[in-house]
Amino acid sequence: MGGGGLGLWLTISPAFLLLVVVSTLPALVESTCGSNAAVFNFGDSNSDTGGLMAGLGYQISPPQGRIFFHRSTGRLCDGRLILDFLCESLNTSYLSPYLESLGSDFRNGANFAIIGSATLPPDIPFSLHIQVNQFLRFKARSLELIAQGSKGLINEEGFQKALYAIDIGQNDLSDAFGANLPYDQVIQRIPSVISQIKTAIKTLYGSGGKNFWIHNAGPLGCLPQKLSLPRKDNSNLDQYGCLMSFNNAAKELNAQLSILCDKLRSELIGVTIVYTDIFTIKYEIIANHTTYGFENPLMACCGYGGPPYNFNQNITCGNAACPVCPEGSKYVNWDGVHYAEAANAMVASKILTTEYSKPKVKFDFFCNA
Repeated sequence: MGGGGLGLWLTISPAFLLLVVVSTLPALVESTCGSNAAVFNFGDSNSDTGGLMAGLGYQISPPQGRIFFHRSTGRLCDGRLILDFLCESLNTSYLSPYLESLGSDFRNGANFAIIGSATLPPDIPFSLHIQVNQFLRFKARSLELIAQGSKGLINEEGFQKALYAIDIGQNDLSDAFGANLPYDQVIQRIPSVISQIKTAIKTLYGSGGKNFWIHNAGPLGCLPQKLSLPRKDNSNLDQYGCLMSFNNAAKELNAQLSILCDKLRSELIGVTIVYTDIFTIKYEIIANHTTYGFENPLMACCGYGGPPYNFNQNITCGNAACPVCPEGSKYVNWDGVHYAEAANAMVASKILTTEYSKPKVKFDFFCNA
C-alpha cells in the first residue's frame, strides 16, 4: 500500500478510510512470509501481547480487549496493537508472550515485551537487558531440544533470518519526568538509554541476528495521562495542545537513536537496521485527526473525569468506577497512555508504506530476501 493510495482515500471519506484500514489492513499488503517469518520483539506496553499478565499473574480485565479479541489478552488496548497489525501483514500468527506457559506457539518467534519496561536500570525485571537475556535462553533451549530430536522449533538458520524488533525508551522518559527531574536532567539520561539499546542490538547481532526493526519514541506530550498533570498555565502547550517539553525530550531521544542506527549500520557486517519514525506518524495523526476520521485526539476513551482529557490517575481503565466510550467511538487514545485499535491500525498502515522508515524497505524484507 503506497502513500498515493492513502491520499486518494482521504479525498473520498475519512470515516470510510478509518473503517477500511481497521477491518482490511492484512488484505491491503502482499506478503508471502507466512511460516517463513520469525519475529522476536522486545519492548514495553506498546507491544506487550500478554507478558506481564503471564509473568506476574496480574489481572488485566475488560474492557481491555473488548473488540476483535472480545476478551482480555493482556494487551493494554481495546483490541490489536501495532505489532499485531504488522504480524498480520506478514500472514503469520500473533506473537505469543515468552512467559506464557500454556497455549503459546513459538514457531514464528516470541514476544519479550513487558508492560512498564524500560532500559534503565538494566538489571531488574523486565528491562531490555533482561529481555535480551531471556531471548538468549530461549534460543539456547530451542537449539538444545532440536538436537534431541524435537520438531517445530526455530533452528539456527531461522534465528539468523529472523526479524528483531525493538520498541522501548518511552518509559525511561516518563519515569524521569515522573521523578520531577528538571528538563536538562531528563535529557542527560538519554545517552544511557541509547547505550542500553546499542548493547541489546550488538548482543543480538553477536548471537547471529542481522535484521533489526527499531521504533522510536512516540509523542509523550500528547498523552492524556501527561496532559492531566497539574500545571501553572498553558505556556508549555503547542498548537495542537501537546506538552512541548515532553515531546522535545522524545525528539532528542529519537535523534540520538537515529544516529545510533546509522553508526551500527556502518560498523556491523551484513546487518539491516531499519529505524522507523513512530513519533512523526502518531503526531501527524493527532494534528490532523479529523482527516483520518478521529474526533478526540487528546481524550481517553476509557477514563474518568470528562473533558478535556478524561483521565484520573486514581480511577483508571479497568476500575469499576471508570466509564468507557461506546464501541466504534473515534478516539485516538484508549486509556490515557495507550492508543486505541483504530489508531494502531492507522499507525501500522503508515509504517507499511515505508515512507517513515530509514532505509525505506518493506516490513517483510527479512523473509523475502
